[in-house]
Amino acid sequence: MAQARIYKPSKTAMQSGRGGQSRKWLLEYEPATPRVPEAVMGWTRADDTLNEVRVRFDTLEEAVAFARRHGLDYTVIEPHLRTPKQKSYADNFRYDRIRV
Repeated sequence: MAQARIYKPSKTAMQSGRGGQSRKWLLEYEPATPRVPEAVMGWTRADDTLNEVRVRFDTLEEAVAFARRHGLDYTVIEPHLRTPKQKSYADNFRYDRIRV
């Protein structure tokens, strides 16, 4: 039976701000065979092609329904919630601020 993980990917280093909060849920298959270097070219290869498949869903419920419908063992990885820190713009100009 195929293993899969369902998660919400974090934003890339090229993205800024919080506009990407509507990121989609992603279902990825776990690798069934180890990756090995190709003898001739030196590339890394795997014998299974399921590890190349990524399916995107709008909601977690859709992803879980897909996994159940196809008989997949799945693991849901909850997204890390952002904990905002209270800051004041005036703190940038405090006289006792530590300078580096």
